[in-house]
Amino acid sequence: PIRFRSPLVAPPQPAATPVTEGLKTLLADSYALMAQTHVAHWNVEGPAFFQLHTAFQAQYEELFTAIDDIAERMRALDVLATGGMKALAGFSGISELEISPLPAKDIVAHLNEAHEHLVSNAQSAKKAAEEGGDLETQDLIIGRIRTHEKTLWMLKSYLKNL
Repeated sequence: PIRFRSPLVAPPQPAATPVTEGLKTLLADSYALMAQTHVAHWNVEGPAFFQLHTAFQAQYEELFTAIDDIAERMRALDVLATGGMKALAGFSGISELEISPLPAKDIVAHLNEAHEHLVSNAQSAKKAAEEGGDLETQDLIIGRIRTHEKTLWMLKSYLKNL
């Protein structure tokens, strides 16, 4: 007889590795940061509104593409990519932006902190990929770190002398 697997029963997953755990955290942090940047885009006010609104849009759009790249790398390693807001939030250490009128500098400071958190976790994931001899994952993560460090430079430059 032919046996069919129920579509609701997931196939067994390969054992988690430091590399795949690092990617899972990077995916969750990136998703959280994308959402927080989108909230900032919607709610920023003040004299720098147009510049920040435009910058935040470019940032969350870039993050959306990066999230797909991270998830696809996980799939290339034969690991299912974490999904769903609740699951992703459980793996991310990025706090949510308060939804209330905030000065633009507070919004930028929040995003700055979130990028710093992400870079720290990405450094750990990069080290795991290096130690695991996974050059492709290491390359992906190095690119992410470079992008977040550039964004940090811009956010910190905005915050100077405020």
